[in-house]
Amino acid sequence: MFFTDDRLHFFKPLTSKYREQIAQCLGLLYQRQYSANADYGQSLRREQVVELFEEALARSKDAVFDDTDGNDEPRFKNHREHANAVLKAVLEAGWIERQVDTATFQSTYPFSRMGRIFAQALLDADNSHIRTRHRNTRNTLNALEAFAGRGDAYDLLDAFEYSERIITDFTDIITELEERKRELVKEVESQQLISKATDQFFDYMEKRFQPDISVRLSADSVEKYRDDISRVIYGLRRKSTEFKRTAEVRLRASIPSLCDENQSYLWYVLDTIELRMKNAADIMLPALRRALHGFTKRADIVIRQLSYLNSHQNDNFLDICQTLAGLSPAQYQERLNNASSAMAVMKLGLIDPKQVRLIERKRKSPVDTSINEERDIDLGARTELMVQQLLDRAFVFNRQQLQTYICTAFKDKRKVSTRELPITNALDLLALAHVIEVGSVNNLDSDLRFHVEWQGKKDNFNEYYSSSDEFTIELVEATNLVETMND
Repeated sequence: MFFTDDRLHFFKPLTSKYREQIAQCLGLLYQRQYSANADYGQSLRREQVVELFEEALARSKDAVFDDTDGNDEPRFKNHREHANAVLKAVLEAGWIERQVDTATFQSTYPFSRMGRIFAQALLDADNSHIRTRHRNTRNTLNALEAFAGRGDAYDLLDAFEYSERIITDFTDIITELEERKRELVKEVESQQLISKATDQFFDYMEKRFQPDISVRLSADSVEKYRDDISRVIYGLRRKSTEFKRTAEVRLRASIPSLCDENQSYLWYVLDTIELRMKNAADIMLPALRRALHGFTKRADIVIRQLSYLNSHQNDNFLDICQTLAGLSPAQYQERLNNASSAMAVMKLGLIDPKQVRLIERKRKSPVDTSINEERDIDLGARTELMVQQLLDRAFVFNRQQLQTYICTAFKDKRKVSTRELPITNALDLLALAHVIEVGSVNNLDSDLRFHVEWQGKKDNFNEYYSSSDEFTIELVEATNLVETMND
């Protein structure tokens, strides 16, 4: 339980009319004990704590709330008396504890555990200082890589904690943007000062957006490190059995109540980190962008509106609109009719004949959308189609068939004549008719070339041709072919 005997009225000091001053005292004491200026080798005694509280009270002497709930709290003569009362109140509430050295019998006044946690929260609520909350994504990746390298279970628990802070930080920033947007509108409604509204907007963009939110959207974007974290988790899942067993034992010994006993602690942590990264990238980051867009859009609208109002302060247009708004419908219409009659002038305009053109309409092509019924083709028509297809395929000839025919003819030979080429079927006859086309393949990168030479016209060429031109086809080297052509 939180409200135990030693802190049964833990928040009582923060409910009095001096609550702001007490919060300032706790914040200053926390900075004195745990900030960079703290003297860690020396514990604070009562006199030192009272002096710190006096300083805090002097700074915030006007931060007193006049409550009307009937609680009559005493007024203090000076800051020292008030500081002693504050110390007594926080001691009784459990924010600070009194520790006595048994050797010297001197008392020191450090924070209690819960007092330190809540004092840090009060201090973090002040946005005037920069916090590196945007590094949690990189810290998650670094902790996972450290666990993969050393196998220390506490590195994995650090990654587990950093991944939880990623979602929390997104929620805090979105809430802060919404609060800033409401404060901007409220400030404008109450004062209507464009200078103050613009100063607040640009002050926020310089002191909050640039050092934190812009880094989160660029350098520390979860989209940037999501693949790296998934890669490291995938490597951890494929580690050796001994590595995973040792990590499981250490996790169960460190945090016994992390999840169900029948569930793997290691797998639970890795699955939770992956789920948080997925939610941060798919849900929280787009929500942050929408909130930032809404804030900048609202600020732009407010600043434009105030600029318009300030630029028309001496203009009668707004006065006229307010006057017309207070009239009855009949009077309003009469005023508009009188104004239109006063502003109406005769305006004569002639049409330029060059600008008059007759536009021809584009004719639409008729489309026959009728559907004809499918009819059966009779036997004669089918026979005619079949014969036509067979005739078309019978005289189809390609280069591959010609190459096969020539290669067969050039077996064990380097020179052949067209009269000697064999004809065994119709394809050979077609190849013979195209045989001189082999001369067109001399553009290949080779030292051999086909040399085709005409031998004259011969009668009784073969049983298929009564007369035909005879050619000799010879396979020669390129140098010899050049000499032959020169001769």
